[in-house]
Amino acid sequence: MSQETAILIVEDEERIRKLIRMFLEREGYRVEEAEHGGEALDKLAQGTFNLVILDLMMPEMDGWTACRKIRESYDLPIIMLTARGEEWDRVLGFELGADDYVVKPFSTRELVMRVKALLRRAGNGQTIKETNEEVLSFPELVIKPESHKVLVANEDISLTPLEYDLLMFLAKHPNRVFTREKLLERVWGYDYFGELRTVDTHVKRLREKLAKAAPNVADYVATVWGVGYKFEVGK
Repeated sequence: MSQETAILIVEDEERIRKLIRMFLEREGYRVEEAEHGGEALDKLAQGTFNLVILDLMMPEMDGWTACRKIRESYDLPIIMLTARGEEWDRVLGFELGADDYVVKPFSTRELVMRVKALLRRAGNGQTIKETNEEVLSFPELVIKPESHKVLVANEDISLTPLEYDLLMFLAKHPNRVFTREKLLERVWGYDYFGELRTVDTHVKRLREKLAKAAPNVADYVATVWGVGYKFEVGK
């Protein structure tokens, strides 16, 4: 891995920061640390990073606030660290723009695998540009790959990078059913790691955003009970 691939660890517990740093540097990443969200924003403004590992419970500026501020200015993968595994924490984190979450205590090996997967999906931390692809058009839904725009009933819908990738992947394979495991592999990039409920949470948020503009469009992302999800226009 190139030393130019830089990761910022934002965590108020020094022991955890050093542990994560050690494992990431073994993989060849350049790693910097911040103790809270404010320091993280300063470091992001001063340098270029490919991914942020962000703790939720921090003094001065918590992880939710930091995530929102980071996402306002930067398009790079964010992994949240949390000591709590409640669905509300995950939903709020994803709504603010996080790409993934890891619950403490966590396996450092799993965290490294998730870092690698997100960097692969994001093109090593840079914005994915699917140029030279045709616009996908369905009743009341238009997906524009070159600009990463999604229009629902002519309204521009704001999606996180993962929500966009999930919708794009399903829409490019209409009527094909994908298990949660397969979606983790194809959209998130996880071969063996990944919490299956991550998929459910992202689908839920994606449907809610689509439904605000046109309820019937949310139904395009259909649940196949006991199996997974598919993109289906009309029945």
